[in-house]
Amino acid sequence: MSCQVHQFFDDYKKSYTKMRNLVPETIEGFSQLYSKVMKEGSIGLAQKELIAVGISIAEKCEPCIRLHIKTAFKAGCTKEQILEAASVAVVMGGGPALTQLPIVIETIEALQD
Repeated sequence: MSCQVHQFFDDYKKSYTKMRNLVPETIEGFSQLYSKVMKEGSIGLAQKELIAVGISIAEKCEPCIRLHIKTAFKAGCTKEQILEAASVAVVMGGGPALTQLPIVIETIEALQD
């Protein structure tokens, strides 16, 4: 399974490069917004990433889940914190959010190899 997760990140990197070439204004605009919001502030970056993980789960966005878990680890979050944020997302999103937990677990396990 971890092979699948690593393949996702490889494929996403290629897709992102293609998007940047095809719709540069969109990517640049989103990148500016992301960099202005997703930095240390009144809420730390790790907490912001945990929020993003939770929203990604509630929204059932598999790429978002994988990308924000990776970034949450880089921001210093632990496996336990990510799983707790995922649990909050299940409370808010119900059964559909619960179905995203295998993606969460698979991604965590692959990134901790």
